[in-house]
Amino acid sequence: MLSRHVQRLGRERNFHWNLAQSLLQNGQPLQCIKRTRHDSWAFYLYTNSQDSFGWRLPLCWNWQLPTFVQNCSIHLCAAKMKSEEDEPSLKRKKSSGDEDITCSPGELLNTSSSNKAPSSPQHKEENRKKSRAGLLKRHWEYFCQQSKKMKTVEEEAQVNQDNKDSGEKFDFTVMSYNILSQDLLEDNSHLYKHCQHHLLTWNYRFPNILAEIKKLNADVLCLQEVQEDQYGTQIKPSLEALGYHCEYKMRTGRKPDGCATCFKTSKFSLVSSSPVEFFRRNIPLLDRDNVGLVLLLQPRFYCKTGATICVANTHLLYNPRRGDIKLTQLAMILAEIANLAIQEDGRFCPLVFCGDFNSVPHSPLYNFLTEGKLNYEGLAIGKVSGQEQSPRGNRILTIPIWPQSLGISQDCMYEEQEKQLGKEREKKEIKEKSSKNSEEIIIEADRLPTDLHHSFKLSSVYSHYLPESGIPEVTTCHSRSSVTVDYIFYSASKDGRTDESGAGHVFDGGLNMLGRLSLVTEQDLWAVNGLPNNINSSDHLPLLAKFQLEE
Repeated sequence: MLSRHVQRLGRERNFHWNLAQSLLQNGQPLQCIKRTRHDSWAFYLYTNSQDSFGWRLPLCWNWQLPTFVQNCSIHLCAAKMKSEEDEPSLKRKKSSGDEDITCSPGELLNTSSSNKAPSSPQHKEENRKKSRAGLLKRHWEYFCQQSKKMKTVEEEAQVNQDNKDSGEKFDFTVMSYNILSQDLLEDNSHLYKHCQHHLLTWNYRFPNILAEIKKLNADVLCLQEVQEDQYGTQIKPSLEALGYHCEYKMRTGRKPDGCATCFKTSKFSLVSSSPVEFFRRNIPLLDRDNVGLVLLLQPRFYCKTGATICVANTHLLYNPRRGDIKLTQLAMILAEIANLAIQEDGRFCPLVFCGDFNSVPHSPLYNFLTEGKLNYEGLAIGKVSGQEQSPRGNRILTIPIWPQSLGISQDCMYEEQEKQLGKEREKKEIKEKSSKNSEEIIIEADRLPTDLHHSFKLSSVYSHYLPESGIPEVTTCHSRSSVTVDYIFYSASKDGRTDESGAGHVFDGGLNMLGRLSLVTEQDLWAVNGLPNNINSSDHLPLLAKFQLEE
């Protein structure tokens, strides 16, 4: 098997070549320059000022032509050149002498037709203004305890000012961000036809991603599509320099990306870290390589001794027609959360659950998370995530969805753990009957075989629609779709949720949401040419929320 480095070089070459070919089919002329000293060839696109594409393939990318072509005085010319002055400036420079043709990527990107004057300072300033104009307008919204509604503020600092009465309570911020793996970008270049090529390179994208992380300054980062090689050489060292400790879990298959959860060491200490692999060799249903990561963190300088917070991070399967796999993957990570987050007194610690769930708001999978229950009888596998609108994927979910050999119950808990909790419940049965407000886990014995439950009463940080207009918010946008698939769920305290109980487990979440960074609409994103663009360098937006740990 070829090394990952060699495979990556092959993908990059195919990516550039396919992109050039697609533009040729759309009538974009292609130039080929022969470099005298190195006897190698480089392609670049030549467009005039009216062309919709203003980029060139960098000269450092060389494509070796067959030997018989190298020995011939052949070059590919732009269509219908009327005179020498119509030729690109780089070609005229080559014709004037035998010196090597070199220019920086910046010069190459700014190269246009020969009769165009060099960019003036005024031109450069206009470009800077255009770049700034592409910035998405996102603001802080904080939850007003009096009105029970979200209120818009200019910046996150005002959230702190409006919560001065918090005293010694522990506040922290959490970000969820799918940063777009470079390999996945290049393997799916058809999703980014609207983007200028140079905006899609990792050398351009990473500084933007890092700057965004640094600006938002979250205490906890839940990142998805983190590529292994870039994580080791760039992402982890950069985040450690910002004061983060990083935990990483790579996917189990050939795709070299995974999930990273990072936290500020000035704010938390690590109690435990548990990676979750969804692939099971002996279970045909679980043949996909998605993963998750569950951390147990202890706040520093918090008056309540031994308090912990569970932070879970995952990226579920994309395939819209495999809702059976998505639900099983979700049950697996919920079981690991229950295993890690349970405390000595039989209650769960507060939970923040982040990730790219590849499911739309109010789909059956989403409702299962927020309501704690799902009866899947008669549910088509293509309808579970709400992504699939075509007639495909209409096969009904099997009963049960996953085999007993997986060892996970209908309560999305490990069966061994559930049995142990059942025994403890029997011992305390008399005490539980006399305590109406008990917060211990209650296992329901009588249940339909199509009933799924989980132990956490979760709320979504975002409402998914603009409050005034009702227009949907979106978290991801590319050439084919704009939709919400990214979420931050949290276990809300009793004061922050309704009295209706979704699961058979009674659970006080222990977290109050203080504020969030607002989302935008599809129209807002296309106003800045979608995602990625010159400022936002992923096809997903970062989600950010501020929480307070309840006493």
